[in-house]
Amino acid sequence: MPAPLLQLCFADQYQRLRYRTAIVLYLLVILIGDIPGMRADVGQYASGGVLHSFGYGVLAMILFSGTGGSMLRRALLAVLMVAAMGALDEFIQSFLPYRHGAVSDWLVDITAAAVVSLLMIVLWPRLSAAALRGRAPLSDA
Repeated sequence: MPAPLLQLCFADQYQRLRYRTAIVLYLLVILIGDIPGMRADVGQYASGGVLHSFGYGVLAMILFSGTGGSMLRRALLAVLMVAAMGALDEFIQSFLPYRHGAVSDWLVDITAAAVVSLLMIVLWPRLSAAALRGRAPLSDA
């Protein structure tokens, strides 16, 4: 990965940008998901569980990287933010005649965020240190 991209993904100076990126992506999820017929069209390629797991897992990862503090603080805030985002998503869906809000979808969101956040607690220090030193993040050399 080119050095500027690694800096963008891992450097502390870009935390706020990563956090804002997560918010923008979340708003896109809400807007695109609420287009009539869009969810049904996407459902031909991926189930709701897969979409929720992937989407909110990625949001948790970006929120984790965009938050400062200890690894535990980052993980807790990422999971809490995803829980709030998922709840709002399901709440909005409950008002749309062609969608419905589901507690099960919200639980998938939270589970995905928790799994990703636990992985990030373990991987983030090593990934960020290696990336900012200029090595491949998961290489041992």
